Amino acid sequence: MCGIFGLIQSRPFDTAELHGVSQVIRHRGPDDEGFALFTSAGISTYGGNDTPSSSYDSAVSYCPSAPLPNEGSVGAGGVMLGHRRLSILDLSAHGHQPMVYRQRYWMTYNGEVYNYLELRAELQAAGYSFTTHSDSEVILAAYDRWGPDCLRRFNGMWGIAIYDTQAKTLFLARDRFGVKPIYLRWAEGRLAFASEIKAFTRLKDWQARGNVARVLDMLVWNLSDHTPETMFEGIVQLPAGHYMLLDVQGAVADRPQSDLALRIEPRRWYTLPEASINPATGAAAAEQFRELLDDAVRLRLRADVKVGSCLSGGLDSSAIVSLMGHQLSGSGGGHGLHTFNARSHDPEFDESRYASAVAVNSGAHSHSVTPEPGRLFEDLGRLAWHQDEPFVSTSIFAQWCVFQLARETGITVMLDGQGADEILCGYRGFFGAYLAGLLRQGRLASWGRELANLKREVGFSPLRSLGYTAAYLMPGLLGLLGKFDNRAYADRSWLLPAAHGAYDADPLLRFGGRPSSVRDMSVAQVTATNLPMLLHWEDRNSMAFSVEARVPFLDYRVVEFCLNLADSEKLGGGVSKSVLRRSMRGTVPDLILDRRDKLGFVTAEKHWLIRDMAPQFRLELVTAVERLDGLLAPTILAQFDRVVRGEQAFDHRYWRAISTGRWAQAFDVDLHA
Repeated sequence: MCGIFGLIQSRPFDTAELHGVSQVIRHRGPDDEGFALFTSAGISTYGGNDTPSSSYDSAVSYCPSAPLPNEGSVGAGGVMLGHRRLSILDLSAHGHQPMVYRQRYWMTYNGEVYNYLELRAELQAAGYSFTTHSDSEVILAAYDRWGPDCLRRFNGMWGIAIYDTQAKTLFLARDRFGVKPIYLRWAEGRLAFASEIKAFTRLKDWQARGNVARVLDMLVWNLSDHTPETMFEGIVQLPAGHYMLLDVQGAVADRPQSDLALRIEPRRWYTLPEASINPATGAAAAEQFRELLDDAVRLRLRADVKVGSCLSGGLDSSAIVSLMGHQLSGSGGGHGLHTFNARSHDPEFDESRYASAVAVNSGAHSHSVTPEPGRLFEDLGRLAWHQDEPFVSTSIFAQWCVFQLARETGITVMLDGQGADEILCGYRGFFGAYLAGLLRQGRLASWGRELANLKREVGFSPLRSLGYTAAYLMPGLLGLLGKFDNRAYADRSWLLPAAHGAYDADPLLRFGGRPSSVRDMSVAQVTATNLPMLLHWEDRNSMAFSVEARVPFLDYRVVEFCLNLADSEKLGGGVSKSVLRRSMRGTVPDLILDRRDKLGFVTAEKHWLIRDMAPQFRLELVTAVERLDGLLAPTILAQFDRVVRGEQAFDHRYWRAISTGRWAQAFDVDLHA
């Protein structure tokens, strides 16, 4: 796991800019630093402030021969690749990047291809040779053999940039589900790319202008990362499952390339397959699922550093930890497993007893942290900066605390249960899609039974279930669902009239978030409406502390299998994730498998806002209203006061407003249209 960045331009490279970009994302890779420049005069490699002496002293051809000058310029224009290394595989100088293969393909890469050993053996059989023990060299050999089609053979997560010195092309690619990011900026006749948006703030032509439409999507609809656009005007992300192949001959030949931006057209290389006609069911489905998830965990244990896991105490992370414990015990390493949990002083939000049960069952060393509201405001400036964009609730702070504790404990790689809710129907809204689907199929009796099941298992009143059914049958009744769940999109009074256009078009409709089926809802959540946000937050939280987060549930084999299952294998009887519960019986403690509530890494935000830190929250809200003077109406302060007095129901609009204000402050964003 690392940080990558690059520039394509026809003018000399400003070395102060290059150092600035590298340093601002140092947290992604503090172990090594490298630059490679490709100009009409040839290839030059440089080190930086964090390049270890072993890299300079190494005989490895792509290691730097000299530090990059602190001031002045180098080259006359061309392509620059930069890299920040977090050492995970092959900790020697051979793992330095940018890396070259066959003196033709140069790469800066962020991520892990977990099946690299299998691919390495296949490539060796075809005549390829290797000098490192890293997955990076395997990626380059695979690109030489298969070109962009190599992506289909990779099982993992990645943001890749490969420069072909013969063809004069730059290949940028992102993994199937967008676990690892790549951002793009075209300005002043040059293209910049990086793992994080903040890297661009060190470019001398940087101006922070807000993309008001996307900011309003977050404020009103609780949605971000659902389009290639970001909340910064002029910054886009390469979509998940896409690549770009750019002809950069002009830049390398020191000629202006004014048309380069017109040719930045991402190409989709991965699409979720259509549902099978005869999916597995019953015991066969549980057995196949168990085998796939077990293998996904096995692959993600590959590392030359310590590996641990997040453990909320919920079903998903408990399954991951239990499988890790089983596999590590089998290899004699079970006692080396460490788990990390976020506790709460409020019993309503505390899952520590569940996490402890799983840790004991797995033979793990358990660590916990209790996120405190006072610390939230102490860390909020750093958190806003690291996240790059506003975030929707303080649960992100709980995850932040967990990754910090992991790093302090000496853990570099962490497994996590991200993605399970989207592919196994873990959210309450899936029940609405399921109920609506039963009525569409004319199964009125089944629908009636499910109403009773939902009341028994998760406490849904018949009226609530009826409202969910209606909202998913007829998206025009979305306001009804908003009333049931006290959603911000059901109330316009807290935004100024100039921002009310955000209510007119539900962005979830565009991406299938108001679905006609359970599978459609899963696909929408995986590709647009939920998972991209969660992956963004986890990437920034983990990398803020130089920790690599791995997500076994997003092994593409697991995702495709789960999306192909019948609804009844995931929902039904008022119980979610049925196939996961059945497959883990005897491995995960029954205490976990029989839970019906759902929390995850949450905080007691409601209690913090109403009971513990109301003055501090209000002060932050006042500042946000002032900072976002074209968006937030002062009415939100009166609403906040009513929530504190118990006269109005709590929701997360107040935090979203605070987070947006802090983001605008951290990046000095101009949000005026």
